[in-house]
Amino acid sequence: MNMRYVIDENGKRVSVILDIKEYERMVEELEEFEDILATRAYDKAKAEIERGEDEAIPLEKAMREIREGKVKGD
Repeated sequence: MNMRYVIDENGKRVSVILDIKEYERMVEELEEFEDILATRAYDKAKAEIERGEDEAIPLEKAMREIREGKVKGD
C-alpha cells in the first residue's frame, strides 16, 4: 500500500493520501465487513427469539422505545 502523509507544523501526521483504487478497495472491504456484521447480528437475534430469550416487536414500538431511551443494552 502506497501512502503519503500530510503533516502539520509540528510534524504530526494529520491526513493520509491514498491512490484512488486503494481507497475504493478499502471502502468495498469495509462495506463487505458491515454486511457480515449485520448478518451475524440478525442471526443472533433470530436465534434468541427462537430460543424464547427475546421477542420480536413491531417497528413502531421499537422506534418509540429508542426515542424514549428505553432500549436495553447487550
